[in-house]
Amino acid sequence: MAAGGDRAADDARSTLAARLNYLFANMHPPGAPYTNSHVADEITNGDEYGETGLTEQYLSMLRNGRRANPSPDVLRALAKFFAVPVGYLMGDLTASQAERVEEEVRFLVAMRDQRVRAIALRSVGLPPEVQDSLTTIISQFRQQMNLPSDPPDAGGEGRP
Repeated sequence: MAAGGDRAADDARSTLAARLNYLFANMHPPGAPYTNSHVADEITNGDEYGETGLTEQYLSMLRNGRRANPSPDVLRALAKFFAVPVGYLMGDLTASQAERVEEEVRFLVAMRDQRVRAIALRSVGLPPEVQDSLTTIISQFRQQMNLPSDPPDAGGEGRP
């Protein structure tokens, strides 16, 4: 039964509505997430989106799954707005490619935090062994606070 539930969760995450909601929840400037109205207005009135028109109501229907097949122009505009590949919204990426996009989103979210950004920037230019020592120290602090040694969405080495 658990496997079926896991599959249902994976299927739900693979829908356009789930991908849009993920972007709305994560890809925004510091502060409050974007509203449907804001995104629709930006796309409709922004020169960089061409002649694409998008209403708040239609965007709401896309996000709640009542509409699932927007035009390619709408998908391209939404992808451009959220700075993700259009294939992510279309569901054309492999699971590993989609996970990579979401990993980059999580990275950008983490970098919105001024303290996280300051720690990352201060480590630039330090020798690799010093960066490794800092990573160890941070992992020890996380362990003392009963957190996993690495955040669950931590990427691999060499992240830009």
